[in-house]
Amino acid sequence: MFDGDVRDLDCLRDVLESGIDTVLHLAAQPIVGEANEDPIPTFDNNIAGTWTLLEACRLSPAVQGILVASSDKAYGDAGSATYSEDMPLKARHPYAASKACTDLLAQTYAESYGTKVVISRCGNLYGGGDRNWSRIVPGTIRSALEGRRPIIRSDGTPVRDYLYVEDIAAGMLLLSKAIVLQPELRGEAFNFGGGDRVAVLDVVTMILGELGSELEPDIRCDSVNEIPEQRVGAEKAQAILGWRPTHGLPEGLHRTVAWYREHLASML
Repeated sequence: MFDGDVRDLDCLRDVLESGIDTVLHLAAQPIVGEANEDPIPTFDNNIAGTWTLLEACRLSPAVQGILVASSDKAYGDAGSATYSEDMPLKARHPYAASKACTDLLAQTYAESYGTKVVISRCGNLYGGGDRNWSRIVPGTIRSALEGRRPIIRSDGTPVRDYLYVEDIAAGMLLLSKAIVLQPELRGEAFNFGGGDRVAVLDVVTMILGELGSELEPDIRCDSVNEIPEQRVGAEKAQAILGWRPTHGLPEGLHRTVAWYREHLASML
């Protein structure tokens, strides 16, 4: 166990000298609202943290493969089109821009130095263990279990692609192994989406139904920089990695609600 900062090159080099051969870069400031309110820490953590990690890996001979975790937000607003990996990145807001930059940095190291690095771009992740209560799934579950109306910061209409956490974990493991065995994949991005494209209000309604709650959502309509619709196409991951999600949204929410029923008190 190491305790350090992803922006600290010397610390990262010390960690990698312990013999690590595969790196999954998941460190980031992940909350869109926080990025909108104060973008500099998000740029610092997400962009500087990525170039520092990539440089530490470049200087560490033991590292054989790197996965950089990005986001479907990097694509920006594509209207109703399904995101595919060959689409240009049109990020226009702080969190999305920070993720688009991480992608470009990964591709730079792949092209300039031959670094065996790949990129995962994921839809909205959910599952047990998430303490970011501003997110719609854990926030709704916590509010309902505490007898409070769940808050929807948008108008409830934005459509998102939801992916259960165990499915993306499986996908990332497959991709991190693939880059070691297939170096020709370096610099490539892979989308991961659950295929469950649902409006925010409908997700909240599903969670309340799972909990047997009659609470009504508190719809604030005060969020900013919301992309109306995001659809993630995962055909490339299916074809090359043999990956497919195994949990649909109803089953995933059922498992997630059960997890928080058991563990919520210990998280607060």
